[in-house]
Amino acid sequence: MATRPRLLMLVQTLPFPPDSGVAIRTYNVMRLLARDYDVTALCFYRVKHGQASRDLDACVRGLGKIARVRAFEIPQEHSRLRLLWDHGRSVLTRKVYTDYAYESAEFAAAVRAEVASGDYALAHVDSLDLAPYFNLLGDLPVVCVHHNIESALLRRRAGVAKSALLRRYLAFQADLMERAEREWCPRVRLNVVVSPDDAKGIAALAPTARVELVPNGVDIDTYQPGTVTDPLGVVFVGGTTWFPNRDALEFFAQDVLPILRSRVPGVHITWAGRSAEEERIAYREKYGIELTGYLDDIRPTVAAAACYIVPLRVGGGTRLKILDAWSMGKAIVSTSVGCEGLVTADGENILIRDDPSSFADAIAQVLLDPALRERLGRAGRIGVEERYSWDVIGGAMSRAYHDVTARRG
Repeated sequence: MATRPRLLMLVQTLPFPPDSGVAIRTYNVMRLLARDYDVTALCFYRVKHGQASRDLDACVRGLGKIARVRAFEIPQEHSRLRLLWDHGRSVLTRKVYTDYAYESAEFAAAVRAEVASGDYALAHVDSLDLAPYFNLLGDLPVVCVHHNIESALLRRRAGVAKSALLRRYLAFQADLMERAEREWCPRVRLNVVVSPDDAKGIAALAPTARVELVPNGVDIDTYQPGTVTDPLGVVFVGGTTWFPNRDALEFFAQDVLPILRSRVPGVHITWAGRSAEEERIAYREKYGIELTGYLDDIRPTVAAAACYIVPLRVGGGTRLKILDAWSMGKAIVSTSVGCEGLVTADGENILIRDDPSSFADAIAQVLLDPALRERLGRAGRIGVEERYSWDVIGGAMSRAYHDVTARRG
């Protein structure tokens, strides 16, 4: 039996359980690559995102079915002084903050040891945040994944930040990240992006960079249409630990919801995903929005609601939450930022609205018109079956990676 080529993955977050956007994509990419390669993954993990030490062994075992996995802590998570120092070093050296945020002697030693074995065919680096480790990979061809165009995401964050000081700092970091993108994208063997818009973004920043589109996907067998049990129910999925989701919650609660309640007085709002207890209490008491906290399985909550919303004003890449909702046959109302990068047709498989009044009106339409709801949901499900199933995506991705290996040298 022939020995399969080996692939080394460097990952900025341990993708298990696959319960958030980046984790879902990275887990499925790892799973698909494991069909063709023997995968070794070196992964950072985040205590604050639920991957505490008591859960770490279970997470590593969960990934162990598809890859050999080692997990590394992020040093700054255990020291506020280190966190502040990392930001300070970024300002002093004019190097992007993430260069320091993921600085780990233990992780670097592990990379060196794996590369020294000399038998890897290529390296997959799951984010440009890990660019400082590129120089440790020797002559391995590198595939770098861009879940977003990070400089563009930072500029959007700067655009909605309330503090003038924070706006300036985020714009500063956006400039530093753009410089890193211009430097590294032409130097790696292949840049993988998740949307056509992001492919154009890389091309504008680094015209000589090689770019391959591998869209986000969905498990169409796991996410299937269900029965709406709350015809006045509205749901969003996304934890408040991520700034774009938190900003979306504030925008929806303050600007959209009062208008929506004037159109549909009995509407029920559920915001599913990680959130602090004090947030859950505050939003329930002030706005009547039910924040669920972390859910092991979001499908029953999504299935129950009549309308799925994506009121994002900040973001990049593509939203896996929309793919999951389409796969479940949900009618979706989204901002243009929320659904960018996906094949959408306003009025056919989604309703796209950006200002608060129009967004509220579109939700009301979906809640009050079952035929519209069914038509939008059916079109969404057909679309993911044709374009966004992981099995459909996997073939093109495999060819791109094998091409990188074949061109080595």
